[in-house]
Amino acid sequence: MPHAPTARRTAVALTAAAGLALSGLALAPTAGAQTTAHRLTTARSCAVAAKPGLMACQALKVTAGAQTLARSTGSVGAAAAPAGYGPADLVSAYGLPSGGGSGQTVAIVDAWDDPNAESDLAVYRAAFGLPECGTANGCFQKVGQDGGGAPLPLPDRAWAEEISLDLDMVSAICPLCRILLVEASSSAMDDLGASVNTAVALGAKYVSNSYGGGESPVDASYDSAYFDHPGVAITVSAGDAGYGIEYPAASQFVTAIGGTALTRDSSARGWKETAWGGSGSGCTSYDPKPAWQQDTECGGRTISDVSAVADPSTGVAVYDTYGGDPGWEVFGGTSVASPIVASVYALAGTPSAGSYPASFPYAHRDALNDVADGSNGTCAGSYLCTGLPGFDGPTGLGTPIGLTAFQG
Repeated sequence: MPHAPTARRTAVALTAAAGLALSGLALAPTAGAQTTAHRLTTARSCAVAAKPGLMACQALKVTAGAQTLARSTGSVGAAAAPAGYGPADLVSAYGLPSGGGSGQTVAIVDAWDDPNAESDLAVYRAAFGLPECGTANGCFQKVGQDGGGAPLPLPDRAWAEEISLDLDMVSAICPLCRILLVEASSSAMDDLGASVNTAVALGAKYVSNSYGGGESPVDASYDSAYFDHPGVAITVSAGDAGYGIEYPAASQFVTAIGGTALTRDSSARGWKETAWGGSGSGCTSYDPKPAWQQDTECGGRTISDVSAVADPSTGVAVYDTYGGDPGWEVFGGTSVASPIVASVYALAGTPSAGSYPASFPYAHRDALNDVADGSNGTCAGSYLCTGLPGFDGPTGLGTPIGLTAFQG
C-alpha cells in the first residue's frame, strides 16, 4: 500500500505582468495594451508540516495555466517540447558549460519512495538528448536512509513529485554527473538528517535538500549531527511561503538557496531576474551567523546565500508518473533552485578538504548576477525581504554566472 499522499491542493492564483510577455511566459499583448496577464493555479506537493521536527517538500506544481508558459528549447522533436524551461534554457540563463561533471556525484535527499524514479528520469533525459543515467551503467543509484538498496521506504505520491523534480534539475545542469537518491524513511528531520549523513558516507560531495520546517531550539543539535560536513557542498531550499525562516536552510553549515523569477529579455545576458515573492528569507532565531556573512541587521544566520529560478510562472519542465498528474508538468518553488545550485557546485569541482562551500560565493561576489528588484514580504524596506543591490534576503548574493562563485 502506498503511504497516504501528503499533498495539499490549495490553489494559489499567480498573475504575471505584461513585461513577462516579452519572454513568451505570458500571453502576447495586443497593440496598445497596458497589461496582459496569465493566470496560473499552483499547489504544494507536500502539505506544510504541522508538528515540530517534521519537514515538508518545497515543490510547487502548476495545476492550471501551464499552456500559457514558454515551451522548453533544445528538446528532441520541437513539436513535443513540454511547457516550462528545459536544460538548454537553464544552461543559457546561468552561463554554464553544456558538459562537465564527469566523475562527480550529486546526492538528492528526500522522504519516502518514488517507485518510478529511474524510469521517469530516463524519459526526461531522452526528451532533451541527455546521456542515459540508470543503474545499469552506474550513473543512478537509489538507496534507503541506511544506505541499502532494500528495503526502501513506503511510496508516497507527493514526495515522488519532489523526487522527480530534483532528479530532473540535476540532469539539466550536470548531465555527466552521477546521481545518488537517498530516500528517508519518513519526513522527520532525524530521518532526513540521517540520509544526509548516508549520502556523504557514500561519497557524495554535493547534497541537495528540497524541504523545510519551522525553526526550533534544537536546531543547533541538528546542525552538529547532520550538516557539519566540511568539504561537502550542502544546499537547502529557503522555503516557498515568502518572508520567514525555515530549517534546515537556517543551518550555519549549508548554502541556503532563495528563489527568483527568470524571464528572457533583450540584454546582453538575454535574461532578467527579480526576487520571487514566495522565496523564504529572514534572520534566524537559533543559528549563529557564519563567519563569512557580514550583513548588519541580523545578529544570527541570514537566509538566503544565493538563488536560482523558483517562480512557478517561470517554472521548469518535469516528468513524473507516480504523482497526481502523470506525465509532463511544470514546477516551481525553491525545490527547483536547490538542486540547480548543488549541480553548479558539482560542475565547479570538488571542494577542498576542511572547507565550507557555503562561504565560496562570499569570496566571489562579482561572479554572480545581482538581483536587485522584487520583494517577498513586508519588512519596512529592509534587505531581509527586498531585492536590493548587493546582498539581500530573498536572493542572497545573486544567481550563478558560470562556475567561479562556486569554486573554493
